[in-house]
Amino acid sequence: MPRAWRICKARHAAQVSSGEGARLHGGRWTSVGVRAVYASESLSLAVLEVLAYVSADALANDSVFEIEIPEDVVTSLDPGSLPANWRDYPAPQELQAIGDEWIRRGPSVVLRVPSAIIVHEFNYLINPVHEAFERLAFGDQQPLEIDPRLIRGAPKK
Repeated sequence: MPRAWRICKARHAAQVSSGEGARLHGGRWTSVGVRAVYASESLSLAVLEVLAYVSADALANDSVFEIEIPEDVVTSLDPGSLPANWRDYPAPQELQAIGDEWIRRGPSVVLRVPSAIIVHEFNYLINPVHEAFERLAFGDQQPLEIDPRLIRGAPKK
């Protein structure tokens, strides 16, 4: 059974599975107005995905949730089907169209997509309004504890 990791601000922990953040702000794989939950296949990738947009000190009050995902509810996106510029920032709108269409059609509750940060690893796009969403198990809220060197920088030698 795959597992995923989701990081969110502690103040938003009660809504960790709502998809509200993506609905309000959009993301690489979904447009504004589309509910989706973004998660990563490893906690370290989840941290890197956040660090791509904020400074490490912004993680100080974040929480982390482990998500258990049954294999039979996952669809994998073929990276070969993506446009050549799929890793660009900001993300090309074609990616949002892919995610929006996947949510609209509803073939599965989870879409496994490549990470633009580390192409050898994967993120999960989760549809919180899919009928099979209840099959996912969100673990308890835990504080995100990362090495302080990431926040203040590596010690000088």
